[in-house]
Amino acid sequence: MSDNHNNILSSMDLFIEKIQQLKGLMLGVSFSALILAPLAIGISLYLLTHPKFLQLIENEGDFAILLTVLLTAVLVTSGIWLVAGIQQFRSLNSWNKRYCNYLKKRENLDKDIASKYQLDKEE
Repeated sequence: MSDNHNNILSSMDLFIEKIQQLKGLMLGVSFSALILAPLAIGISLYLLTHPKFLQLIENEGDFAILLTVLLTAVLVTSGIWLVAGIQQFRSLNSWNKRYCNYLKKRENLDKDIASKYQLDKEE
């Protein structure tokens, strides 16, 4: 029974370590969303409100409609990406706080067990 218990705890520790490794990747994705999405939104809005774009719409019928649809798609997609990036960043921040608390509690528990059973002394 004790070996099973140790295996479960070891497996959980390995799982948490893997998630912690993936956290770095997810943080990078989150930061890219927080940087690139506003940039894409800004450029798209600039193009849509530029006076030359309005002239283009008047002069080029089908092309202007296609360009407007594509810029609108960029705006919508970037907005979604920005919201997802913010949510992901908040989630990762919350995970990091809980993980730090877990490590502190585990360390304190290990110290308590070691001192209770005198495991830290060499015989």
